[in-house]
Amino acid sequence: MNILFIGDIVGRPGRFALNERLDRLVDRYNIDLTIANCENAAAGFGLTVDVAEELFGYGVHVMTSGNHIWDKRDIVDFLDAEERVLRPANYPGEVPGRGAGLFDSNTGIKVGIINLEGRVFMNDLDCPFLVADRLVDELSDADIILVDMHAEATSEKMALGWYLDGRVSAVIGTHTHVQTADERILPEGTAFISDVGMTGSRDGVIGMRREAIIEKFLTQRPVRFEVAKKDPALCAVVIDIDEATGKARRIERVMELVN
Repeated sequence: MNILFIGDIVGRPGRFALNERLDRLVDRYNIDLTIANCENAAAGFGLTVDVAEELFGYGVHVMTSGNHIWDKRDIVDFLDAEERVLRPANYPGEVPGRGAGLFDSNTGIKVGIINLEGRVFMNDLDCPFLVADRLVDELSDADIILVDMHAEATSEKMALGWYLDGRVSAVIGTHTHVQTADERILPEGTAFISDVGMTGSRDGVIGMRREAIIEKFLTQRPVRFEVAKKDPALCAVVIDIDEATGKARRIERVMELVN
């Protein structure tokens, strides 16, 4: 089974890159299930209902997210209503939405997807390691389990990969928007990458206009961040998983430039 996981979609340029390249990637790699991190898809911050429906229309099957999922008010009720959009599972239990789900691929294989958020340099949430333990047990009916670890620290993502090695099919890092070159299959069969990268403009700084970011660093004063518009690209990984064992056989980085 081939799963395509698309890195953090940033604003309109990211959605444009997705629309331009997704069908090509699905055909090239014979993709059975497409997952995308959507937390920055609406103007660079958060997700709206309209943007979520747009991404589903392009062919995304399931969306994961992170700390920015709360940035747009109209998404809150949608998180309760739409099982295909996940928020990190280690938020307090009373917040809207769900952090994991069991989904059917187009081949009939049951895929469990878990969304977690790191704690290093981020929010003070429940322990993602212990929450992962619980959710892996709850998803015992899944043939394959994939984890989106939305975290700032590379060490935290890597530690979770080792912690879950052999118990899940893949641990995919998101949040930092820079694709890393450390993709590998861990010894017990779990695919891992520290960060899958960003789907958005390469003309700025992690998807935002570079002038504002540079001003922030120079002055240390608040500035308005806006989405960069030029030179969009789609970053993703393709994971080949043995559906009989749930173990990954291959993970490949993808970067598609869109002119």
